[in-house]
Amino acid sequence: MAIRSVISTLNHDGTEVMGPGILMYHYPGNDIVNGSLLTVESNHFCVLKSRGAVLNVYETGQYPVETPQRPLLGNFQQAFYGGQSPWQYEALFVSRAKSVAKAKGVALSRELAELVYDVDYYVHIDTPQDAVKLVTHMPYAGHVLTTEALNNYVGPVIEQAVNQLVQITPLEQVNEKIHEITELVRGHVQDFLSVYGVMLNDVKVLMRPRDERMRELISLRAFGLSELDAVRYYVALKMAEHGLLTAPNMAVGEPFNVGLTAATLTGAAAPGSLPGLPSADGGIAGVPGGHGYAPAASP
Repeated sequence: MAIRSVISTLNHDGTEVMGPGILMYHYPGNDIVNGSLLTVESNHFCVLKSRGAVLNVYETGQYPVETPQRPLLGNFQQAFYGGQSPWQYEALFVSRAKSVAKAKGVALSRELAELVYDVDYYVHIDTPQDAVKLVTHMPYAGHVLTTEALNNYVGPVIEQAVNQLVQITPLEQVNEKIHEITELVRGHVQDFLSVYGVMLNDVKVLMRPRDERMRELISLRAFGLSELDAVRYYVALKMAEHGLLTAPNMAVGEPFNVGLTAATLTGAAAPGSLPGLPSADGGIAGVPGGHGYAPAASP
């Protein structure tokens, strides 16, 4: 009795081929003949094709492959054609598990300020009919279709949806409209993916200014500071990071005087009487030989 080949998504060592990020797996062998056993796991669909036509869709279980007219027995096919079957079959396994895909890009606010967006969206294939749609309409390279390949199609749709609302929104109000942006992205992506039989479960959108300085300024504005005060405090923080003593003066908007104050110059001492400063007659006060120098009286 001939041993029937088992077609599944397991490697020879028992590990699963369809791990995270793989939406579809095309069985690479050419040993699928009449009588082969298709093993479908609980989180998979299996679409069986022959010469490009979809023959059947299988859910969880094990099923023997049967040709519509049974022209030859499977073991005779393998023996006569040297392992190659003229009635070639293809088995495509489609994941029913929820997968996550990520998209990122740059959008422009109303002031043409650049914002970076990160979008995480969760998808799955819900029904056997959806599995047929995916196999029929979604191209793939090699033997797998990944969420990264899916994102190559979804990315431009997300970019258009994000910019549609962000471009008419002031920079400081973008995060206030994050819920509206999320719902807009959800609607556009779901409409697009439905053609491929992919169900959208959830969408998460995160946006932030691309420029680090702009992010810090907006954070300071969140404390209720005016635009001018926010800039002044930002500069003061940068000065403090470099150890500059004038940082507090920048924060409060006051000038910095090195050792002398206005009161010292106008009230406590007259110009020309402080050491090292020019005297009224053009000399240097307190310096021997200067016009403003007066030696101390001898006791």
